[in-house]
Amino acid sequence: MKRTTIKDVAERAGVSTAAVSYVMNGREHKVSEDTLAKIRKAAAELNYIPDYSARSLASKRSSLIGVVIPQTEDQKRLLLENPFYSDLICGIESELRQHGYHVLISGVDKGQGYLDLTMQRNLDGAVIMGIYQENFYEELKKVDIPIVLIDSYINDDHFKKIRIDDELGGYLATKHLIEKGHVNIGLVTGMIRKDGVVEKRYLGYKRALQEANLFYDHDLVYEGQVSYEYGLEAGKQIAARQGSMTAVFVTSDMMAFGVINGLREKGLQVPEDLSVIGFDDISLAGIFHPKLTTVHQDIKERGITAAKHLIGVIEGNENLDMGVTLQPISVIERETVRRMN
Repeated sequence: MKRTTIKDVAERAGVSTAAVSYVMNGREHKVSEDTLAKIRKAAAELNYIPDYSARSLASKRSSLIGVVIPQTEDQKRLLLENPFYSDLICGIESELRQHGYHVLISGVDKGQGYLDLTMQRNLDGAVIMGIYQENFYEELKKVDIPIVLIDSYINDDHFKKIRIDDELGGYLATKHLIEKGHVNIGLVTGMIRKDGVVEKRYLGYKRALQEANLFYDHDLVYEGQVSYEYGLEAGKQIAARQGSMTAVFVTSDMMAFGVINGLREKGLQVPEDLSVIGFDDISLAGIFHPKLTTVHQDIKERGITAAKHLIGVIEGNENLDMGVTLQPISVIERETVRRMN
């Protein structure tokens, strides 16, 4: 079926192709109200759909923003399995859509580059989530578009970075357990990599123990994939060798759900037998049973903030401040931590 063109619309409306082009590119003020009405009527009758590829070539703008999700774990379905990313993308997409932009989501596997994708799609900007190898960031510097990093601790002023204080978050979670009277506190975490989000939360856990003069026991640290499945396995392991442990800090809510269900499978209840605190406060945390006590961060707002920075730079309203924007965090107390004293 032949694609309807601007020329077809112009002939049906009895106007010039230039007039149709003005209207289709958002410059209606260049034509009269009568001409505008004719063009819209003709476009509707012909079911005209703008050719965004051609528009992109002509304007050197695509109205596309790339959003990159890290595939740092062995599993390849991280985007679909972790609601954290859904909440984050929801914030990004809603803000961009209000300004006429569209989102192109892609995962980047270990060792995969992003430069080719950016060039092929003619992206206007990009939001990069998570941590990558140093050469990945060096590649990004070759791309002449504004880029915002989320949850990155890379020490490079070339990029705008939006994150929380993850070390403080780990500290607040562990301190909350200590204030409830717990002294033997375990940790379930993702792989602890240098300068990553997980390492920062781990260091916060250790700082809170040290501040309270509590012994750090490496045997109470369970380190694996950031996934529900690993949390489930860790919960079973903890139940099998609980000993004197009365509480556990889990560095993501999805893992915390797994830990709780793993404990249940082995006959232990939360918080009666073991207290659990998570991290992120994803949308499921308040409806899971029992409702999860966790470290709250406004995930959607972080996405909105990233989108606003990009829009401001793309549209020439502001310069991209190459600093770090820290967003507030707090402990949300629900039903999974009990007081010991």
